[in-house]
Amino acid sequence: MIVFLMWILFILSFCLVSSVIARRQGRPDFLIATYAALVVLANITAVKQVEIFGLFAPAAVITYSVTFLLTDMLTEHYSKRDAHRAVWAGFYANLLLVAVVLISVNMTPAPFWGMQEEYEKILALVPRIVLASMIAFLVSQHLDVIQFHIWKEKTGGRHLWLRNNASTMVSQLVDTTLFITIAFYGTPGFPILAVIKGQYLIKLLIAALDTPFIYLSRWVYQRSI
Repeated sequence: MIVFLMWILFILSFCLVSSVIARRQGRPDFLIATYAALVVLANITAVKQVEIFGLFAPAAVITYSVTFLLTDMLTEHYSKRDAHRAVWAGFYANLLLVAVVLISVNMTPAPFWGMQEEYEKILALVPRIVLASMIAFLVSQHLDVIQFHIWKEKTGGRHLWLRNNASTMVSQLVDTTLFITIAFYGTPGFPILAVIKGQYLIKLLIAALDTPFIYLSRWVYQRSI
């Protein structure tokens, strides 16, 4: 549990630092770059399954969940357009990752390198899972940006905690449900509903923990740096 909490705080703090740098630069590029990097890292670390509070989820659950905080920061401090740009940048980075991994896995290994089988087990991509990931990513991330913007307009820019949590909670449910259903529906013995529930509960916890960080980022943007 301590490692889990430290990991969350580290990534959330990293996002906050990214917002400080973006504020100093006066443009959202650094936040967009951080977003794309976390999306790629989430796909690399997703292969490992971990146990969190008795629930099972990919190790990427923390990294990927925090990307919703970044799109919220972009929408809050810059514009909805910049947040959508980040989503497309992340999608492009994902496509590049898939292409590079496929090429590297299928290249002829050196005769003295005896880890091809392990390399394939770790990095080999299952087309159905890749498709599920891409669909869930595009739908949920764009939905998060749209919802956050709608809540911001409805509240007149007040209640940051509401739009941060409301948009993320709905989007995370859509993301988890789409990915698990498309990737594993029809797989004998796979507990789809239980896995959706477990991953969503973990994502809700992360969404709650990231609220202080978006308030800190707003404090940063309200100051002259």
